[in-house]
Amino acid sequence: MTPAAEPSIAEIEARLQAVIAKRGWLLPHHGLLAVALPDLLAGYDAAYTALALTPHYLDERTKEFIWLAILTAVEEAIAVHHVTKFQKAGGSDAEAELAIRLGGFLGVGGATRFGGEHWARYFANYDRAGAYRRALKAICSDIPVPPKWVELAMASTAACKRDWWTLAEHIKGAYAIGIPENELAEGISYMMFPGSIPNFVDACEVWRDMIRRGEVPASAGYRAWASIEGPKRT
Repeated sequence: MTPAAEPSIAEIEARLQAVIAKRGWLLPHHGLLAVALPDLLAGYDAAYTALALTPHYLDERTKEFIWLAILTAVEEAIAVHHVTKFQKAGGSDAEAELAIRLGGFLGVGGATRFGGEHWARYFANYDRAGAYRRALKAICSDIPVPPKWVELAMASTAACKRDWWTLAEHIKGAYAIGIPENELAEGISYMMFPGSIPNFVDACEVWRDMIRRGEVPASAGYRAWASIEGPKRT
């Protein structure tokens, strides 16, 4: 294979300025890709635009609330533009505080697992899901937001952290309160970049397998997805 011709300084500078013109700034990875791998930059930009900038099913305030929870969960400080977007969409300081709380709440799912595995025999009425839901209700009690925000924020942050029990709990919760499946899919998809694509792949598998087992009342389109067998993991 013949190596690609080295771009001139003028070509590199033009690529860099094109990124700045679109976004208003130049993040480190944008610059590196613009210099070395402009085709990858173009693909990345198209994917990010579709993921974070293009309207789909969720309104902007809901969308950015979920983003704040995700960014808190993965401790990602560079994407501060999501804070600005949340504020511009009408998000309040109190709502942002709750998004931050939710982003740090995932340890409770693990704690309820520990309690169920090791101490449930001492407490006859121990209910892991009930314990988790009561704790979640408590941290949300003083800042009212739509229940949909909580279910979607917790589903997406659980996917970031590979907390599959909590993800499944909030997928079930989303169906229980009537969140449309496409909105749930969009909400979980936000974690793809900050939470890693491999984790997103596994999160989709969790949802798919729940549909296969009949654990959620999936629509025909989602059942069609779940019915298709993919490659076996080794």
